[in-house]
Formats: sequence, C-alpha cells, structure tokens
Amino acid sequence: MQQIWDEVGENDAERDRMLLQLEQDCLDVYKRKVDQATRSRARLLQTLADSRAELTNLLSALGEHSFQGLPEKPTGTLKEQLAAITPALEQLWQQKEERIKQFLDVQVQIQRICGEISGKLQLNEPTTPKVDDQDLSLKKFDEFHLHFQELQREKSDRLHKVLDYVNTVRDLCAVLGMDFFNIITEVHPSLGDSVGIQSKSISNDTLARLARTVQSLKEEKKQRLQKLQELATSLTELWNLMDTPMEEQNLFDHVTCNISASVDEVTVPGALAIDIIEQAEVEVERLDQLKASKMKELVLKKQLELEEIYRRAHMEVDSESAQEKLIALIDSGNVDPSELLASMDDQISKAKEEAFSRKEIMEKVEKWMSACEEESWLEDYSRDDNRYNSSRGAHINLKRAERARVIVNKIPALVDSLIAKTRAWEEERSTTFLYDGVPLLAMLDEYTMLRHEREDEKRRLRDQKRFHEQLTTEQESLFGSRPSPNRPHSSKKGAGPRANGSSSSGTPLNRRLSLGVQQSGANGVTPVRQGMSASKEGKRELSRPVAPVNYVALSKEDSVSQASENESTPSTP
Repeated sequence: MQQIWDEVGENDAERDRMLLQLEQDCLDVYKRKVDQATRSRARLLQTLADSRAELTNLLSALGEHSFQGLPEKPTGTLKEQLAAITPALEQLWQQKEERIKQFLDVQVQIQRICGEISGKLQLNEPTTPKVDDQDLSLKKFDEFHLHFQELQREKSDRLHKVLDYVNTVRDLCAVLGMDFFNIITEVHPSLGDSVGIQSKSISNDTLARLARTVQSLKEEKKQRLQKLQELATSLTELWNLMDTPMEEQNLFDHVTCNISASVDEVTVPGALAIDIIEQAEVEVERLDQLKASKMKELVLKKQLELEEIYRRAHMEVDSESAQEKLIALIDSGNVDPSELLASMDDQISKAKEEAFSRKEIMEKVEKWMSACEEESWLEDYSRDDNRYNSSRGAHINLKRAERARVIVNKIPALVDSLIAKTRAWEEERSTTFLYDGVPLLAMLDEYTMLRHEREDEKRRLRDQKRFHEQLTTEQESLFGSRPSPNRPHSSKKGAGPRANGSSSSGTPLNRRLSLGVQQSGANGVTPVRQGMSASKEGKRELSRPVAPVNYVALSKEDSVSQASENESTPSTP
C-alpha cells in the first residue's frame, strides 16, 4: 500500500485518512465476526437449554424420571452436549407419538362404548377425542384401560340383557301369534335378525323400551290366557250340561288344555293367538244358543242331580212337585234361564255341603244297619237245628257267625256314639236330623228301648222254660218218662222268614219299629231297615206273618243253649 501510494503520490494526510479508514474497516470486520460467534454460541446455548427443557417435559409427560444413557451432569463443548442430547430427544419423541396413539385408541373405544350406552353415537360423523399430551404416563394409560375394560363388561352385560329381552319378545310373540320383526324393529331397527350381535343397540333408551315391550306382551299374554281359560271353563260346563260327544270336545283340546295352566306354563306357539280366542268365543256363543233351546232338559237334569244328592244323603225331597214348578217357571218365560241354572247350581252346592256335614253320621248309620242285619242273620242261624251238621258250606257259616257275634257285640257302643254325634249335629245347626223324613234320634231311642224290652222278654222266656223243665222232671219222676216227638215252635226252621229280610213288615209310620221288634224273634229281621222303607211308604199297610206269642229271638248264647237242650230234652205238650 505504501509503494502504491509513493507511485501515486498521495500526501500524508490522505495516507493517514486512508490508514485510519482501513483500520476502522478491519475493526468493524472483527467486531462482526465476534458478534457472529457470540450469537452462534447464544443459539447453541438456547438450543441446548430448549433441548434440555424439552427432554424434561417429555420425561414428565411420559412419566419417566430419567433417560437411560444420558449423563446427569453435562460435559464437553456445547456442540458435544447438544449432539449427546439429540438422540435421546428423538427417541422420546417417538415414544411420545406411540403413547399418544395408544391413548387415542383406548379413548376412541371408550368414546364409542359410551356413545352406545348413551344412545348418542354418530356413526356417520365420528369425532376424534382430544388426547392430553401433558400426561401420557403409564399410570394414566392404565386408568383409561381399566375404564375401558369396565365399559366392555357393561357393554357385554347390556348386550346379554338385550338378547334376553329379544328372545323373550320372540317367545311371547310366538305364543300370542304376533309379528316379531315388526314389534322388535319398532323398539330399535338394529334389533332385527339381519343385524349382527355387536351392532345391536344397548342404550338405556333401548333397554327401557324393551322392558316396556316385554311387560306389555306379558300383560297381553296374561289377559288372553285369562280370557281363554274363562272360555275353556264355559266350554267344559256347556259340554257337561249338554252331554257333548268327545269327538266335538276333542276339536277344542288346544283350548281346554290350558284351562288350569299358569302364565309361564303356556309356551306352545300360537296357543294364545287371536284367532284361537275368537274360535272359542264363537263356539261358546253357539253352545249358549243351543243351551237356551235345551233349557228345560238342562234344568230337569240339574233337578235330577239335586235329587240324587238328597237320595244318597237320605234327605227327603218332593221330586214331583219340584219338577212341576220348574217346568211351570220355564214355560211361563218370567225367569232368566241363566239365573235359573245359577239358582240350581246354588241349591246343588248347598245340598252337597249338607250331605258332607251328614257324611260321618250316615256312615255310622250304615254300620248300624249292617250290624242289625248281621244280628238278624245270626238269630236265624242260631235257630237252625242243622247248623252243626257237616253239610256243604257249614264251615263258612260258622266263620260268618263268629264275625257276626263280634259285630253284634259292638251295636250298643255304636248306637251310643251315633246318638251323641246326632245330638251334637242338631245342636250345632238347631235343626232335627232326618233320615228319609224320620227323626234319627227318635229311631235310635225307640230301637234302644225295644232292644231292652226284647232282652226282658228273653229273660222271661228263660224263666218260663226253666219252670217247664222243672215241671217235666217232676212229672217224669211221678209217672215215668214218655216219648214226646214234639219240638218247641221256636226251633222250627219255617216259623219265620230267613235272615235276608225278604219279607219286610209294612206297618203305620208311627208304629213301624215297635211292631217290628215284637215280631223280630219270629222272623229274625231287624226292624231298622223295615222302618226306613216304611218311612217312604207313608201310612200304607202291608201284610206280615204273625208268630206265636212266645216265639221271640234269643241272644247268641241263649239260642245255642236252647237248641242243644231242644235236641236232648223234649218239650211238654
């Protein structure tokens, strides 16, 4: 520069100015370089600080306390420190992105299940949930995942509940004969069979509507079953009234088979369909019309049933006048046939109650009558002189005689028990117990009194017999014995009717028992059955053979002893 200036001829002032300018320019360049280096160092420091802050944030977001392989205290130059932290940042960023994706997936699942439960899920416009990138820790992810599992269980439970409701609706619709597809799609279109199970609605509203639908169908089933059972009951009653053939009844087996079934027991498809109920209604209406045309026959049938109840219970009833009154009522047309039948049913029900209250007493009356018949047979058997002969069937009669003696010995206790029960019955109902129109207590009292009289008569005859025997002995001692082929009249086999009671006595009603007991020794027939038959005959007289005065039935011991004595000792003329 000096050589150039010498050649040019620059003066010193210009040279000084130029040197000063050159010096200033060099100083400016140096300053720029220093500033540039300073700024570069500052950027490196800022970058390093930002990287460290970012590393801290990433570790905090991921829930990590430190990064493996990164020294706790930085060493080396700034570029070396930055080069050491950059790979860690890249790895943490990658881990963060993966964690965000995991959070997003689980939150999408949670959002979808919540939408399915709430019923607000928009399939056409799905919304992406917002992920909090400041908290991507595993603890937070586990919380989301646990919540997701709970929602999955709830969804599964709801789905099972929906399927149970759907199956219940299907079964109810089958029994009621209703269109299942229309009913179930009205609840929600996704509940049809064409939609997959996982796509079915499980919302609260769907469950509530399904519950209401099931309840409505169950109520409808209950009402239809009740109506069908009423129709079946009416059909059965009408069939019984009109003696409908079994062929016609079998046509409605599908109706009557559920007459006593509960709601849960009816599961046959179409069992409660509308057309089945309408068919039963038409048949009941037809039978009602037929019943109206046969009302007289039905009423008389009810009357016969009532009379049969009275007859079995031995209660008196005037059947002829009752039938005449019923026919007159029906012919007059002043009474409703249904009310008349209902009245007859009430009478039958009351008659059954009355017969049931008399049942125990009637059973004892039958035992008493049977015992009296056995007593009559035993007396007749005891008068048979040939009863001990080895004839055919003699051992059978001996066994029967033993049984008859046991039964006859129980008659007094049986009569006392019957009197006590009859009096208790009369006191309870404040009315007289009648047997075929005759007071039972009067019959029992008269029978007891006559039985005592008969026992007294037997004792008198025994004393008379002993007197005759003593007189015969004295005559034999004075005049010697003489043959006497005659037998006492009481031992003759044909003196009276047999023990079967075939020749019944017909006496006036107020004397039927007393006269029968007076003659019971002659024919061996107990007057109880005769009195019952006489009560039905009124005051008509019937002929009856009369035995000798001294021909009276003896007890089993007296009869046996008398028969043996008659065989060994002849009677006096």
